[in-house]
Amino acid sequence: MNATAIDKPRVEMRSIGKSFPGVRALSNVDFTLYPGEVHALLGENGAGKSTLIKILTGALNRDAGEIRLDGKAVNFNSTGEAQAHGISTVYQEVNLIPAMSVTKNLTLGPSRDALGVISWGKARKRAREKLSRLKLNIDTEQPVGSFSVAVQQLVAIAHALDDDTSVLVLDEPTASLDAQETATLFAIIRDLKARGMAIVFITHFLDQVYEISDRISVLRNGNLVGTHMASEISRQDLISEMIGRELGEVEATLAHKAESGPGKQKLVARDLGRKRTLKPFDLTLHAGEVVGLAGLLGSGRTEMTKLVFGAIRSDSGELHVDGQDMSGATPRRSLASGIAFCPEDRKAEGLVGDLSIRENIMLSMQAKRGWLRQLPRREQEKIAGEMIRALGIATPDAEKPVRQLSGGNQQKVVLARALASNPGILLLDEPTRGIDVGAHAEIITLIRKLCNEGMALLVASSELDEIVAASDRVAVLRDREKVGEIDGADINRDNIIRMIAGDDSGQH
Repeated sequence: MNATAIDKPRVEMRSIGKSFPGVRALSNVDFTLYPGEVHALLGENGAGKSTLIKILTGALNRDAGEIRLDGKAVNFNSTGEAQAHGISTVYQEVNLIPAMSVTKNLTLGPSRDALGVISWGKARKRAREKLSRLKLNIDTEQPVGSFSVAVQQLVAIAHALDDDTSVLVLDEPTASLDAQETATLFAIIRDLKARGMAIVFITHFLDQVYEISDRISVLRNGNLVGTHMASEISRQDLISEMIGRELGEVEATLAHKAESGPGKQKLVARDLGRKRTLKPFDLTLHAGEVVGLAGLLGSGRTEMTKLVFGAIRSDSGELHVDGQDMSGATPRRSLASGIAFCPEDRKAEGLVGDLSIRENIMLSMQAKRGWLRQLPRREQEKIAGEMIRALGIATPDAEKPVRQLSGGNQQKVVLARALASNPGILLLDEPTRGIDVGAHAEIITLIRKLCNEGMALLVASSELDEIVAASDRVAVLRDREKVGEIDGADINRDNIIRMIAGDDSGQH
C-alpha cells in the first residue's frame, strides 16, 4: 500500500445503513478504500458484505449515510452510473457469454461507422489492448467458454477494466481456481495495485487474505466489527471477530446437556466425499446427541449436510443409517429412511412462498408417503395445527401464505415441516440465520429438547456460541475438509477457534 495515499481516500463510505422488510442489513457501517491498496472485506453469510458492495456499485440504494469518491459526494442510482465513475465489479460467477468469442465479450456494443457498420477490426484491436493490460495472450476469436475457468476470470477482469477504472471489486474471484491459477491472478492484482488501483477483495480463504491484502475489514450481522492492517491481526483474532459472541441470552435458556451419554448409532459415514466439493470424511451420529459443524464460510459445512442427506451425490465412501446401507442415497430415500433436512437458504430451498403454512408443513410428509397417497385435508389441518402450537408459530391460522411471516416464524415452519415427518435424524443447516434473538433462543432450546427425546441431530452453524451451547460433540471443518472433533468439557470457543485456524493460529 502506498504510504502517500493514506491522507487521500479513493472511497469513503460513512454511517451506511440499509434495511429490508424485517431485516436490518447494515447499521452505521464505515468503509474506507485507498489508492494502491488491496482491502479484504470479510464476514460470514448474512454479515452484510454483499449489501455494502451493492450500495458502493449502484446496485442498491442506501437508506442512510454518505459515499465520497476522491473527496466528492456521490449517489449512484445504477451500476452504470458507478461504472461511469470508475467503479467496476467482477463476481464469482463469471458474467460472460460462453458461446461468444472473447472479442465479442470484451467489446459488446462496439462502435459503428457513419453507415452503422460494426468495425470488427477495431473491436479485435480493442480486445487485445484490454487483455494486454493483464499480460494475457490468447486467441480472441475463440469462444470464451473454450478456455479454462482461470482464463475466463481474467477475461472478466479485462472486461471490467476501462481506461478510467479506479476501483475494482473482486467478489470471490478464486473460488474456482487452483493454486497456480490463483498465483497468476494475484500477480495481476499486485500489478494493478502498483498502478494505483484501489481493490476490494472478498473471499473466505484466510491464507489468501494474508497473502494479498493490505488491510482487512470484518462485518458481522450488519455491523462493522473492525478494520485492521493485515500485518497486525493474528489469524485467531480475525476468526474470533468473524464468528463473534452474542448468545449469552440463549445459553441462559438452555436445559443442561444430557449426562447419560449418547444412545445407539443412528448414522455412520466412512470416507464419504465428493471431488472438488468436500474431502472424504468420517462421521457418526447417535440417538440423543447433537453434533455441531463448525468452520468458516466455505469450509464445507453445508456440503457435509447435503452429502449426508443425498442432496449432493457422493463419489466416494459409504453411508449407513440404522444399519442399512444408504450409500448413494437420494433425498427421497433419505426421507423414507427417517432423515429430515432443513436447508440454509429457507426462501430458495426451504419454503414455497405462495403456499400456505399448512401446505409447506405437509411437503416432506407428503413426499415421504408418495404423491399418489394424498393426506386428507382434515388430517393435514390437524398436523399443521399441532406443529404451529408446538413451535409457537405466530399466525392467525394455518392458511396464511408463508411469505407473509417474519424470518423467525418462517424458520419455524421449515422446522415444522421436517418434524412432521417424524424423523429419527435431523440435519439443520444454519437454523437461526436472520432471525431475532427471541426466536433464536427458542430454536436452540428446541434443538436440545429434541435431543433429550432421543433424536440424532447434525447442526451446521456459523454462530460459534450457538455451536458451544447446543452441541455434545463438534466436528470442525477447514477448507472443505473435516480436520477434527471436540467433545464434552473440551467444547469451548477457544478450542474451536484454534482448530479452525490450524496449528499456525498465532501466525500471520
